[in-house]
Amino acid sequence: MIIKDLKLVIDEWLALDCLRKDEIVVIGCSTSEVAGQPIGTSGSTEIAKTIYEQMSKLQKQTGVHLAFQCCEHLNRSLVVERQTAVQYGLEEVAVVPVPKAGGSMASYAYQQMESPAVVENISAHAGIDIGETMIGMHLKPVAVPLKLKQRTIGHARVRAARTRPKLIGGHRAFYGENPSR
Repeated sequence: MIIKDLKLVIDEWLALDCLRKDEIVVIGCSTSEVAGQPIGTSGSTEIAKTIYEQMSKLQKQTGVHLAFQCCEHLNRSLVVERQTAVQYGLEEVAVVPVPKAGGSMASYAYQQMESPAVVENISAHAGIDIGETMIGMHLKPVAVPLKLKQRTIGHARVRAARTRPKLIGGHRAFYGENPSR
């Protein structure tokens, strides 16, 4: 059921064509919620593995950078590849997430990455919140909710968002690609 739900969410996300190469996508995930338990009570490495594998496929298809959000015990820091931290000038913090302090998802991601780094914050271009983990603090300022038809992964509610640049300039401003003025 989880893989089917994930594939539906990812297919919808891809159909929206809002993910671009080298953008950052934050993933907040409570594996407990996916399993139908309250957040932070029943972390699952097996569920984390399934989600990581599907998100890695999304990454390969789109060329985005993945950032896995840790739990509140690590102040919702994020696990990224070191190359992402360097490319975006992200400040690394000294911690290694484990299931009871960081969460099963972030802990699993850290173990799978080629050269993991944990950063304190990020301004992601898009994100997915699986199980109401509160990813909003890691999105760029103008977040646009994505209305996905697939609203759950397992038992967890799913919300996704993309971001857009701020619109400035008022009624005289032009926001298209080639102004004819």
